[in-house]
Amino acid sequence: MSLLILLQAAANLSLGHLGAAIGAGLATLGAGLGIGKIGQGAMEGMARQPEAGGDIRSTMIIAAALVEGVAFFAVVVCLMVALK
Repeated sequence: MSLLILLQAAANLSLGHLGAAIGAGLATLGAGLGIGKIGQGAMEGMARQPEAGGDIRSTMIIAAALVEGVAFFAVVVCLMVALK
């Protein structure tokens, strides 16, 4: 029953809306995986060289902020396409 409701709601949407939704989802998924890999590398680096922890941490935060910014930009572009 709920599948039928979802299919009826999706029938009123265009392919642009569907593409925007998929693009926003992929952008967020990619950002999450990227930040996870940054954190993994930073933790491994701090475990190997504890004395360089401060430098590694600050570099990790800057890199994570850049990835987050790109993901936010991608989501905004997808929303602009969807709400056009």
